[in-house]
Amino acid sequence: MSQLNDISLVAQVVVLRNTKAFDQLVRKYQSPVRRFFLNLTCGDSELSDDLAQDTFIKAYTNIASFKNLSSFSTWLYRIAYNVFYDYLRSRKETDDLDTRRVDAQCSTQQKDIGQAMDVYRALSMLKEIERTCITLFYMEDQSIDKIAGIIGCPSGTVKSHLSRAKEKMATYLKQNGYAGK
Repeated sequence: MSQLNDISLVAQVVVLRNTKAFDQLVRKYQSPVRRFFLNLTCGDSELSDDLAQDTFIKAYTNIASFKNLSSFSTWLYRIAYNVFYDYLRSRKETDDLDTRRVDAQCSTQQKDIGQAMDVYRALSMLKEIERTCITLFYMEDQSIDKIAGIIGCPSGTVKSHLSRAKEKMATYLKQNGYAGK
């Protein structure tokens, strides 16, 4: 039913240029998209807000290209995924020292803020693709098949990324005082 509602809202935006219909989509998906970016950026809320805003701007300007081949949420997360990787590419072009500064800031904050920052630090140690998969699967409750559609790789590859990411995070958390089951 939710998928039908999303399709109806998209149709209203495309055919009638109904911006209120798009506002409803934004309200529905704003928190999940911001949470997705918050986890990918290791807790940087300002950057997460900026990336989420870019995502919704791109979604609005390209909404006519939504072909209903997947759910609207999968299409939106694909845009978010691309926005994040565009951001990473632009950062690599500017300066790798900035990355080290952000990583050092993340590690010093982790000592003061506790468990949530330990999780962000564990996430920051993952490769970007592993972090994306683990964030979508565990924090956004996306299925393996939806993740495969979002990041554009086979389901088996998503499972491999998830497995490696879980192992790396478990190792990191165990080394930092969290007992395993």
